[in-house]
Amino acid sequence: MLKKFLTGLVGLILVLGAVTGCQHVRNSGSDAVPPAPAQALRLATYNVHYIILRQQTGPWSVGDWERRKGPLDLAFKAVDADVMAFQEMESFGGGSQSDVNLTLDWLLANNPGYAAAAVGPVDQFPSTQPILYRTDRMRMLDQGWFFFSDTPDVIYARTFNGSYPAFASWAEFEDSATGTPFRVVNLHTDFASLSNREQSIALVAERIKPWIDAGEAVFVMGDFNARLGSPILGLLSDIGVEYAPVQGATFHFNRGINLFAAIDHIGYAGGAALVGGPFVSREKFDGEWPTDHYPVAADFTLP
Repeated sequence: MLKKFLTGLVGLILVLGAVTGCQHVRNSGSDAVPPAPAQALRLATYNVHYIILRQQTGPWSVGDWERRKGPLDLAFKAVDADVMAFQEMESFGGGSQSDVNLTLDWLLANNPGYAAAAVGPVDQFPSTQPILYRTDRMRMLDQGWFFFSDTPDVIYARTFNGSYPAFASWAEFEDSATGTPFRVVNLHTDFASLSNREQSIALVAERIKPWIDAGEAVFVMGDFNARLGSPILGLLSDIGVEYAPVQGATFHFNRGINLFAAIDHIGYAGGAALVGGPFVSREKFDGEWPTDHYPVAADFTLP
């Protein structure tokens, strides 16, 4: 009996290993991100994971940041986006507010051609989801935020079920090449709660529908914690948002393990047209993983 049980257990482990291996292969593959076509606008999204300021060693500590900050800068440069929306760009010291943002300071210092939108004093603007943009290509016109909460206009309001604050930041830009304005909405939904995700995306749809109905070009980017084809993403499809069809994994456990289909997405509406990509850079930089997600990029033209 024991021998039969052990034989069955080994068989199950082998089957699970084979399935996991197949999933990894199916969700993998990476090519260098090509240059954007002339006149196209390259947008990108990247979850860069928070830094724990109170920890000097270990995963996501200050010491770990020293290891990965160079590779992160290389990843940013490799994507070469005109606009990149970031999630979890936080130096966490406890509580919701922190004047310290090591990642933002590092990228701005090493990329002087960029500025940060969707930022401000932390008592007035949540700092963890900035949007970096190329200053020789565009001008910021406006910015704002709303929290995934029953009180969305209260800063740092907890989510619908009382969990940690989550929100969308946004910025409006003018493309100097065409004079066309467009908006970028940058979001990160709750990975643990389906109901929070559903209500969060429903709120995003409610907030951006007037912009789309007015004919504005709108991009919705970030870590949706949902896959293409899910009813959650369908809430935005219902108001006219299309998605760049990302194939394969965008989250990799900080190990290059590609088990799940994409959860990071770029949506677009209001006459914007996809002309290149999407591209997912599934590679190490300087021999290191910069974070536990891959950057996702796509090229567009504006109406």
